Amino acid sequence: MLIKQSIQTNNRDEMIDVTKAIEKLVSQSKVKNGLVTVYCPHTTAGITINENADPDVKHDMLMRLDEVYPWLHSKYRHMEGNSAAHLKASTVGSSQTIIIEKEKLILGTWQGVYFCEFDGPRHRTYYVKIMEG
Repeated sequence: MLIKQSIQTNNRDEMIDVTKAIEKLVSQSKVKNGLVTVYCPHTTAGITINENADPDVKHDMLMRLDEVYPWLHSKYRHMEGNSAAHLKASTVGSSQTIIIEKEKLILGTWQGVYFCEFDGPRHRTYYVKIMEG
């Protein structure tokens, strides 16, 4: 089962917790045991799994990515001016796969799934593929 999800981002850089949306889709699918893959088809956004208990973690991650990949750099050549967003998206990655066991996502106590925006605000999509097995 492949499901296309829409998401609106509000800032140039942000991490949006999509865990509950994915859990709802898994529950609706009736898949008891299997895998769910969350995929982002954009070159300036990504998907990651990280702590979702303390919002300071998101802040710190975005801050450090900005330090490593500054928005402006004298040697960037990409004409659109968003090279930092492409670098951040490649670093974070475009997908995550999560185990489903007894109709539940197998995530650590503090883990959540995030859609990571690096060139917003934008209207974006991501895909959720749920597989039995």
